[in-house]
Amino acid sequence: GGLILFAIFSLVMDVFKIGYYSSFYSCLSAIKIIYPIVQAIFVVVQTYFLWVSAKDCIHVHLNVTRCGLMLTLTTNLAVWMSAVTDESVHKAHSKLKKNMTEEIFRWLLKVGMRSSSVEECNCNSQICQIFKNGYFWLYPFNIEYSLFASAMVYVMWKNVGRFIDHHSHHIQRLKFRLFRRTFFVGIMLGLIILVSGLGVLILYEVQVNSNTESSKKSQALTMYYIFNIVCLSLMSLVCIGGSVIYRFDKRDMDRHKNPTRTLDVALLMGAALGQYAISYYSIVAIVASTPRDAISALNLTYALLMIAQHTFQNIFIIEGLHRQPP
Repeated sequence: GGLILFAIFSLVMDVFKIGYYSSFYSCLSAIKIIYPIVQAIFVVVQTYFLWVSAKDCIHVHLNVTRCGLMLTLTTNLAVWMSAVTDESVHKAHSKLKKNMTEEIFRWLLKVGMRSSSVEECNCNSQICQIFKNGYFWLYPFNIEYSLFASAMVYVMWKNVGRFIDHHSHHIQRLKFRLFRRTFFVGIMLGLIILVSGLGVLILYEVQVNSNTESSKKSQALTMYYIFNIVCLSLMSLVCIGGSVIYRFDKRDMDRHKNPTRTLDVALLMGAALGQYAISYYSIVAIVASTPRDAISALNLTYALLMIAQHTFQNIFIIEGLHRQPP
């Protein structure tokens, strides 16, 4: 389900890309227009393949199957790296153009800072601007789709030739009832936090990126950090509470080999390393900077809580993944 959601947004991004590049067909190579078309076909075919075959443990043509799955995995990683690079170059150009005059910006592009020939073409029409802004806003969905598909293909590759252990008593159908008291309260609290977070993020982006006085920008930063500090504190307490509850729930730990769970743990820890590094550099920068004001104190608290929250959350999730059903 998650894969299909990201696939739909990736297809929309490809449609926007095709529309944007088609506006410059006279000054672009044909490969620029062909690439999003081929990528859209790849997304559709791969999504259908994973939807049909994700649970298969294949026992025929093992070498060919492994080769094909690994080729698909590396293709997804190549698409991911391409999307990350394009998005980074676009943001760099936007920052550069914002901070320099038009003449200097064009000169820098001319002497070698241009990423592609698209920068030479003028995008003056309204529909062209919509396509341009639309597909860059949709890049994160394409990035997530590539990572999502890579993880699923990796699990399929690990499952080639695998025999499932016959522990039928471990299999349990979870009965999800929306209006059961605990589920309903959790969903409502989660939706409230989600909507509040989106509202705070929008206000923060508008205030910080607008040409308003510095006092309003300072207020936006204070609001942003306080909201995140409250959320991180609540998340840390909830994860600690969940780990304490595990101590009273006397269930055996599942130590059997499971490629999906192993990948989940590896991805979880790998993703956390990036956030640990960001928080660490933030702490070093805040401690070394002068003068130290209220914003610096909030930023330092936010960075420390981010490390604590990721640590408690990872412990809670990993322990939960290794516990057997009731």
